[in-house]
Amino acid sequence: MSNQPSVFVIGDSISIQYGPYFEKFIAGKLSYARKTGEAEALLNLDVPQGANGGDTSMVLDYLRGLQRAGQRVADVLLINAGLHDIKTDPATGKKQVPLDAYQKNLQAIIPLARELAGELVWITTTPSDDATHNNRPTTTFHRYKTDNDAYRQAAAEITAAAGVAVIDLFTFTQQLGPDVYCDHVHFHEPVRQLQAAYIAGWLIARYGNAS
Repeated sequence: MSNQPSVFVIGDSISIQYGPYFEKFIAGKLSYARKTGEAEALLNLDVPQGANGGDTSMVLDYLRGLQRAGQRVADVLLINAGLHDIKTDPATGKKQVPLDAYQKNLQAIIPLARELAGELVWITTTPSDDATHNNRPTTTFHRYKTDNDAYRQAAAEITAAAGVAVIDLFTFTQQLGPDVYCDHVHFHEPVRQLQAAYIAGWLIARYGNAS
């Protein structure tokens, strides 16, 4: 068996898209696995299923399932959730997961994740652009930058209080400029490669020399 530290990813469709590059970049330093069901997830990236971790309620349910099965997931558990939580009904303004529920979910996720892995690393939600996202004629939900900012700030406060390590993928992606989206919220291939390299570099620097 390999003595490389193991990394397990639970994340939204953004993590599915940078995942192949990430796996390549950490090869030989860290072992990689993620929530399974990629083919199912790729059927519709806006509807979380299979490998798509979805919102924080879905992540919490998934972790509880692993706990019931008595599974230890990995040395390092990478988690991201937020883009699905802030989905907003255009007619009512209702969020898929209200902010207070998002906070409670995170507060439950952290100790559970630490039970299932050696260490939890939180990855911040990637940017969303109101005009790009919400002006599609067929959209059934909106996302707003103000919600992205509020939920991300809530996550920052909760993770800081709990001493959780954070990879700031939001700031990294935001610094890549405005022409980054291939659709309403997902990124062009070169951006995915850069995101993967950024996360891989952070993890290798922290865990890559462990035995």
